[in-house]
Parts: sequence; structure tokens; C-alpha cells
Amino acid sequence: MSINFNELRDLLGAIAHTDIAEVSLKTETFELNVRRDATPQIQTVAPIASETVAQPSAPTTSTPPPETTPSPTEKKWVAITSPMVGTFYRAPAPDEPPFVDVGDRVSNTQTVCIIEAMKLMNEIEAEVTGEVMEIAVANGEPVEYGQTLMWVNPS
Repeated sequence: MSINFNELRDLLGAIAHTDIAEVSLKTETFELNVRRDATPQIQTVAPIASETVAQPSAPTTSTPPPETTPSPTEKKWVAITSPMVGTFYRAPAPDEPPFVDVGDRVSNTQTVCIIEAMKLMNEIEAEVTGEVMEIAVANGEPVEYGQTLMWVNPS
């Protein structure tokens, strides 16, 4: 059995939408364990034999800001995070304007982006009222569960 990154991403996205607490897949050459605790986390185990599995890479980040600039946590910004594995989209369609831009004011029920998971478009709401200070993910990039999508300065 082989599994590629897209299949793994789809599987984890499907599990995230259920009450499943633990899943194990095992063959002669491959083993995968996924467990959800009270604080959601995903644990994977590398292949047993020489077969390789595409592992999600750590999100790439741009050059860190100069040390004189306080971090978002020092500024008391609130992170809007991805509730699932999927693809991040800033706009409802490619030819439409983005839901929000840096500097825009958002309310706690306002849609700020879409995460596509398994061909389903999931609208993500701000859950905080304030000003969008930073958008941490580029349009069309894959995102992980819990990854910061944008930072909002609450007000």
C-alpha cells in the first residue's frame, strides 16, 4: 500500500470532521496512527520498510521581522487558525475580491477566508472583532490543522 500527500491530507481532513478519536492503518510496509486528544493533535508514524510516505512539510515562513518589532503575541493580537487540513483561499472565486485585506475591520461572525477540504468549500469566520493586522498564508497554499491564517488586533 502506498499513500501520497494528497491522500493523507484528504484522510486527515475527513477525520477532522468526525468524532473519531483514533485511527490506525497498518500493512506490511506502512503504518499510520492518528489520535485526537482533548487538545487536538495528529501523530504519524514513518513507514516500516523502504516505502516512503509524503510527510507534510513545515509551513515556510518569510524572513523574520527585525528584533525591534514586537511579535504578534507581544502585541496581543489574536490568531485566526485553520480548523482543518486543506487549501487556503482569500476570495470566494478566482475573479472576485478577497474577503478581507490587511487593515480591514472584521466582526466576530464575518467570513474571512475559505478552506477547501475534500472538494468542500468551508467558510472560516473571524470569531473576534478587530482589525486584520497580517495575513500569514498565501492564496492557494495548503494549510494544516491549527495553522495561523491571519492575525487580528482585537478591539
